[in-house]
Amino acid sequence: MNDVTGDIVCFQEMTTRDEVERTAKIEVWPQKPFDNVLMRPTTSPARARPHAASSPAGTMYLSGLGTAVPPRRFKQSECWEAVQDAPQFPQLNARSHALLRKVFSGKNGIATRHLAVAKLKDAFVLTPDALNARFAEHAPALAVQAAERALAAARLTPEQMDAVIISTCTGYMCPGITSYVSERLGLRSDVVALDLVGQGCGAALPNWRTASALLAAGQAQHVLSVCVEICSAAFYLDNDPGVLISACLFGDGAGAAVLSAQPGAQARRVEWKGAKSLLSPTERDALRFELRQGMLRNVLTPEVPALAAKHVDVLFAEMLRLHGLSRADVTGWILHAGGREVLAALQKRLNLNEGDLSLSTDVLRDLGNVSSPSVLFVLERALAKNAPGGWWWLSSFGAGFSCHGAFLKVD
Repeated sequence: MNDVTGDIVCFQEMTTRDEVERTAKIEVWPQKPFDNVLMRPTTSPARARPHAASSPAGTMYLSGLGTAVPPRRFKQSECWEAVQDAPQFPQLNARSHALLRKVFSGKNGIATRHLAVAKLKDAFVLTPDALNARFAEHAPALAVQAAERALAAARLTPEQMDAVIISTCTGYMCPGITSYVSERLGLRSDVVALDLVGQGCGAALPNWRTASALLAAGQAQHVLSVCVEICSAAFYLDNDPGVLISACLFGDGAGAAVLSAQPGAQARRVEWKGAKSLLSPTERDALRFELRQGMLRNVLTPEVPALAAKHVDVLFAEMLRLHGLSRADVTGWILHAGGREVLAALQKRLNLNEGDLSLSTDVLRDLGNVSSPSVLFVLERALAKNAPGGWWWLSSFGAGFSCHGAFLKVD
């Protein structure tokens, strides 16, 4: 659940562009079994060594897609009124009050957010027990709703799922969410159940890559892939600008996909053509969670938009080369709706127009940053609007610092 808007720049000294670039001198080499591109410091100039595509073409198809959000939707102006009544508000300094007022009242690209609370004031009941209870109640429920919609779209039954993979970063349960989702959906007792935790906003693509590996290995014919985040279970308030921006930016939601070894009966064929990842541990502190007083606290810095755009650009160029494509071949852009400044940085770095970003912009406006399922909401809208087929670029990024990209071939 990590991203940033430009408002933070007004309240925290920002590293210069040159300094940001100097932190990113990297060496790249292939990793197995998923061929991640691990990035490490080096004294030589940044360079990328050739390596094979991570997912063989034609091994995975999208059979069904579904999303879910909590029923209550709140305007940003309502959130500003509620936060002023929060018990933490009097403890914040005048600068923090001004920042919250500016973000909630200004044009930061977000109009509404869905939060898993009955009353908005409950969103600012920030104790470990309350936050953990919020996650435990709503994460499995939203995951099930999204999964049911994906199964219905795929015209498949729960018993036909050979594996279930669930990603989250906004809470912890043991047994994992897969236990509760498997029970409520009625999945088989021998289903392969994998809980992937701690990959932040970028988790959807690693989840799909894991599904691709299971399908390619013949271990499954159908995989249920779910990303669910209860970001309101990770709210925190103090005088750090990144923490305050997080409270203004993130919303709750879930996305699910049925991924299959063979194309389904859908009107449009969506084929997974391969993916790559970049991991830059030296930039980990730009974007991560930490624990304070038994609660998750988001570490969020102004460097994030530039980091995201830089790494997406590197991945995109490498994937074009591997697939023998040119930029002109790309007809669709399915990008994580991380925040207004993140999308602006991507637009500039990738030379995109407003139309290329319109789906991500719409998701951000209506939902805020919903973390890992964000790209699934964008993909759902692209398919619902019957966007032109061809090669679609799917990209997510988040804690690590990590960045992921994939090509989909859409009929």
